Amino acid sequence: MQKLIGRVRAAVEKYQLIEEGDKIAVGVSGGKDSLFLLCALAELSRYYPKHFTVTAITADPCFGGKETDFSAIKTLCDTLSVPYIIRKTNLGPLIFEERKEENPCSLCARMRRGILHNLCVEEGFNKLALGHHFDDAVQTFFMNLFYGGKLGCFSPKTYLSRKQITMIRPLIFCEEREIRNAAARMQLPIVKSECPADGVTARKDTDELVRSLEKEFPDLRQKVLGAMQRAGLDGW
Repeated sequence: MQKLIGRVRAAVEKYQLIEEGDKIAVGVSGGKDSLFLLCALAELSRYYPKHFTVTAITADPCFGGKETDFSAIKTLCDTLSVPYIIRKTNLGPLIFEERKEENPCSLCARMRRGILHNLCVEEGFNKLALGHHFDDAVQTFFMNLFYGGKLGCFSPKTYLSRKQITMIRPLIFCEEREIRNAAARMQLPIVKSECPADGVTARKDTDELVRSLEKEFPDLRQKVLGAMQRAGLDGW
């Protein structure tokens, strides 16, 4: 875990993701990425020279009209001495039952982020940390290119002027494989998504494409990230 926390700290310092006195909410979905991010920031807060606080927040989509059981994550938060806030929503029924969206993932992600943004404002957090990692960044670059016909990616740090909060992504130097292995070693309490579209997404297809390209271009992901940094693309 210490090696990955070192990479988290490197991202924090390169992109100035954390400042003195920050009140950081970590968006926790129940997946390995957000849970590892929560643990990493909780650990970093104990010795990082700039003092900041960490709180876990979850927007429960209530897929199938049922509340998700996040009790295991509450236990983890208690172990980390981190407060945990769960906001119940009707995202699941709205997207899959009322609107019957054919391509629900993008809409669900936007709406869930909106709920987290509002929760940050209500609770007085000035930063929202999201669990996007190195592989997510590369996949997003290719998704923008292939599906949107543009060069772009999410930014390591984004200020939302209307909400006066900043989104940060401290895992951008951590590979998905490394996070998966660390989560298994740490026995993080992953909560499986009940989303009907889980695993059937454009991101999954893009991930498979990148993996196939890497058979011929083994350092493809590193080159993409390097190109984004050299070009200063979207704050990289």
